[in-house]
Amino acid sequence: MGDDKRAKLWVGFDLGGTKMLAVVFNADMQPIVRQKRTTKAQSGVRNGLSRMVETLREALSEAKCDESALAGIGIGCPGPVDPDNGILLDPPNLGWKNVPIRDEFQKAFKCPVLVANDVDAGVYGEYALGAARKARCVLGVFPGTGIGGGCVYEGRIFRGSERSCLEIGHMQVLPGGPRCGCGRRGCLEAVASRLAISAEAAKAVFRGQAPHLMERAGMNLADIRSGALALSIKEGDTAIELIVRDAARWLGVGIANVVNLIAPDCIVLGGGLVEAMPDLYLSEVEKTVRETAMSSLRKTFKLTIGKLGDDAIVMGAAAWARAAAGDNAK
Repeated sequence: MGDDKRAKLWVGFDLGGTKMLAVVFNADMQPIVRQKRTTKAQSGVRNGLSRMVETLREALSEAKCDESALAGIGIGCPGPVDPDNGILLDPPNLGWKNVPIRDEFQKAFKCPVLVANDVDAGVYGEYALGAARKARCVLGVFPGTGIGGGCVYEGRIFRGSERSCLEIGHMQVLPGGPRCGCGRRGCLEAVASRLAISAEAAKAVFRGQAPHLMERAGMNLADIRSGALALSIKEGDTAIELIVRDAARWLGVGIANVVNLIAPDCIVLGGGLVEAMPDLYLSEVEKTVRETAMSSLRKTFKLTIGKLGDDAIVMGAAAWARAAAGDNAK
């Protein structure tokens, strides 16, 4: 690969609340190399942008690929973005504001750069390369640190006139409920995200109701992650199972509301929680959506788990960059 410096390379970049991932793809959308780092959002925007650029440079160096071979970069970011200007606007879980990501990457790598909401990118990945191929209208919901939603409609990422949309995590489902990272109360994210689940799980540990989770993670929210929750349930912590099932049902309520609005023919679930507990999430969410959505829409969609896993965002971002460039190379 390093000998052909003119080969077209596409990059997918996933900027998350806790980690960032850069993957370099060849013209056939096969991954060449991947590079991951912690995000360290608390260290500020300037340091964060530098870490992003350095992460991609390290990936290119490891792959022995020249920067001049880059045909395009797609970047998935958490929270709302201005896709026309490539700006990350106000992500609730990063603490950054109005970050000029496209300009920073175009200055560094001298190639076209597209910025999308991370779940939009992930849903596009499932549409183009994964579980939702050929669907006319795809709704994707990815619960994790937060809860992201995205839609691909007739092959295009569904968006507003000036910014990304489908912020399902900030749909209010419980007025007067727990405080959300966005500052409001009762958002879906405040009752169904991994962070919300972990907070309730820590209380269960404190009360002595989850001995297996106590052994594995204690009451430290940073350690009560999706894998630890799944193992806790498998080992018999029924209190944790009830907490996760409640959260999954809330997720189903939020999805049912969106089904009533856009009538998708395919709903894709993804993210760390779903991947750790696919059967639980699929059963609870599907049951709730089919009970809660309008009766005329209850049998009009397929609900499935995403096929691309952790790579959904990077694959979708790279595929979106290629589609936007009008490159039909296979």
